[in-house]
Amino acid sequence: MDHGDVAWMLTSSALVLLMTPGLAFFYGGFVKRKNIINTLMSSVVLMGVASVLWVLVGFSLSFSGDIAGIIGNLKWVGMNFNGFTDTTLPYPNTLTFAVFQMMFAIITPALMTGAVAERMKFSSLVVFTAIWSLIVYYPLAHMVWGGGFLFDIGSVDFAGGNVVHISSGVSALVLAIFLGKRKNYGKATYRPHNAPMIFMGAALLWFGWFGFNAGSALAANELAVHAFLTTNTSAAAAMLSWLMIEVVTSGKPTIVGASTGLVIGLVAITPGAGFVPVWAALAIGAMVSPICYFFITVVKPKFGYDDALDVFGCHGVGGIWGGIATGIFTQKSINSAAAWNGLIFGDANLFLRQLAAIAITVVIAVVGTLIAGSITSAVTGGIKVSQKDENVGLDASQHGESAYPAFNGMD
Repeated sequence: MDHGDVAWMLTSSALVLLMTPGLAFFYGGFVKRKNIINTLMSSVVLMGVASVLWVLVGFSLSFSGDIAGIIGNLKWVGMNFNGFTDTTLPYPNTLTFAVFQMMFAIITPALMTGAVAERMKFSSLVVFTAIWSLIVYYPLAHMVWGGGFLFDIGSVDFAGGNVVHISSGVSALVLAIFLGKRKNYGKATYRPHNAPMIFMGAALLWFGWFGFNAGSALAANELAVHAFLTTNTSAAAAMLSWLMIEVVTSGKPTIVGASTGLVIGLVAITPGAGFVPVWAALAIGAMVSPICYFFITVVKPKFGYDDALDVFGCHGVGGIWGGIATGIFTQKSINSAAAWNGLIFGDANLFLRQLAAIAITVVIAVVGTLIAGSITSAVTGGIKVSQKDENVGLDASQHGESAYPAFNGMD
């Protein structure tokens, strides 16, 4: 066991954990003042729920054994292996890998919470995300990283394009439609209540994302350095691209736009961070902003779905573009885990397998979300707060707290 690799993996794990509070601040700045506590809690509670589930069954179902290429078994239920000596998995050691992957299992369901902000029962959210983790996240983690079906067909996903972003983004869209719209959606204007908080959250996400992507090299090596640089490059390019769009469309760049752009740049590079050359990260980041901007400003209004904080438009669409871009720009010389070069280098094999993996992920996310939503609704007596509770605000109705007790103005 290489102690330097273990140190890097544990550091990366801490960085990825920090992303969930960062996400809470990022989402919290967008919602109304009366809903910020609920929005923060929606991420915070999953740091507990997902951690406990991961230790009990999540890690085992994701990475122990294989059942039909879809799911693992319960050999490691409760982490019942020798954490000091077990090296079953080809990483520094099995327990180190389990710690790192646990942080992914926390933030993935947290990403979905932005789509249903300001209108979902807190109890329903907790039940839903637990069920969703069991029937969507753990199978996908196994299929992509645990030796399952998507791994076998030759698709690649360095740090979670399919497992994290496409699964959560598509599931967020389905859950938002399943839940229904906010009371005044389409009638009232929704504006972020705290732009500095949004940037603080985005900055924490950018910082933590280095552990997310560079940590996925699973060692303190050259590949980690490469993934670190592609991650930063894509975020920077996407941020500048989004600001350019704002200047062209409205004449002024905004801090909310800069924050949004850098986050979707991070999303887009995630599946290919350890597979594509650095110059390709510039293209991936620069192109993701107009793609996501189109879905947020054109597609969403056209179809009228209430994805409150544009989780599908950012994570779902950004993740899909990232998966496709990985199939275009991958170079085997960067990472031998890829069996083929990307489309731009004259080989369509990986590109076609990336499309197949994306399609399969979308189907799993849609079906799994509908099942989890239906079960949750039956268990909790519906998943949407009453109109009265929505009017009062979820901070008061769900938690009995106020983030700004001295604030008496109009919300």
